[in-house]
Amino acid sequence: MGTFGFSTEKLKNIESYLQEKYIDTNRYVGTLTGIYRNGQLGFISTLGLMDRESRKPIERDTIFRIYSMTKPITSVALMSLYEKGLFQLDDPVSEYIPAFKDLNVYAEGIFGNYKTTYPDREITIRDLLSHQSGLTYGFMERSNVDAAYRELGIEKESQQNLQEFVKVLSTIPLEFSPGTAWNYSVSTDVCGYLIEVISGKTLDMFLEEEIFQPLGMSDTGFYVPSSKTRRLSSNYEYKEGQEPILVDDANTGSYINPPTLFSGGGGLVSTLDDYMAFCKMVLGRGSLEGHRILSRKTLDLMSSNHLTNGKDLRSCAYGRWSETSYTGVGFGLGFSVLLDPAASQVSGSKGELAWGGAASTAFWIDPLEDMAVVFLTQLLPSSTYNVRRELRSLVYSALSD
Repeated sequence: MGTFGFSTEKLKNIESYLQEKYIDTNRYVGTLTGIYRNGQLGFISTLGLMDRESRKPIERDTIFRIYSMTKPITSVALMSLYEKGLFQLDDPVSEYIPAFKDLNVYAEGIFGNYKTTYPDREITIRDLLSHQSGLTYGFMERSNVDAAYRELGIEKESQQNLQEFVKVLSTIPLEFSPGTAWNYSVSTDVCGYLIEVISGKTLDMFLEEEIFQPLGMSDTGFYVPSSKTRRLSSNYEYKEGQEPILVDDANTGSYINPPTLFSGGGGLVSTLDDYMAFCKMVLGRGSLEGHRILSRKTLDLMSSNHLTNGKDLRSCAYGRWSETSYTGVGFGLGFSVLLDPAASQVSGSKGELAWGGAASTAFWIDPLEDMAVVFLTQLLPSSTYNVRRELRSLVYSALSD
């Protein structure tokens, strides 16, 4: 174990910056930040409140909705089945979800009256893991395809379970032919259903047995049991010219009862220590404290850029929404991959893995620096403030070795 390698004074700058710019100005109700490096969780900052209405302060064990930070966990879980030889990345998804065999690509028309064309090929499992499937999100509000997602309640949990979700999804055409572009989408929710089909277990049970228990992630799951609700943060939404608006109360909201549809793309709640355990496993090349989740070679495969011809997101993104910047950034199997820090115009290291969640949470893993950073707050949408890039500048400038 090496030294933590940070300037104490400059670490204080991180806390004062967040306090003055985001907490004192009521931009965020509260924040929780952790930095792990060289075997040490050497920096933890708790600022503000977990629940503004009751004036409860943020604590180290506060539980947050991590939304799309669920995606890397689901991707790792699916790849654990790959290691057992139960599928190959180039397998057509229709081998496991027959309804996907007939998916065509949107050409023109509106919901209920589409004209479509045949795709160049079927969706593969790699397409799902790398968001090159042609699927989308309803909140994109860019096309007649995502309009159908909204009409049918895709990602609004209008369906009772993942099987019904996939059945409805298979009636909507693709945005583009699989493998020809990148588009942020419900692909990882389909990965969650693949886990159920291939393993024979529900997604919540599989994650608990294969990921959470081995890594000691005891506070991570798809809902918060009554014994822990006092630790759940409330969730807020940005409204211009106003303080954040309460949208999901910790005591009465949507995460205090078990769901019937387990969203592998955005359904988990977690804590700083739990998510840091996941990051430490990735830094440990698939292993944490004697518990191996993946082999180092599988993790190397996931950490590689899987975009066509090694492109970055700017070159092949179909839409303009994601949890990362586009220039100089590629995408692996469940994570963004930093290809060129200079092109991305942000401090970091080549090969860095990252993602974030809709309520402005974020993490990144820097293998070169043996470092992981987790930032937790609860403000929708994640595009409201530029805190992720700001935090990178602050963290890397605090390095002292």
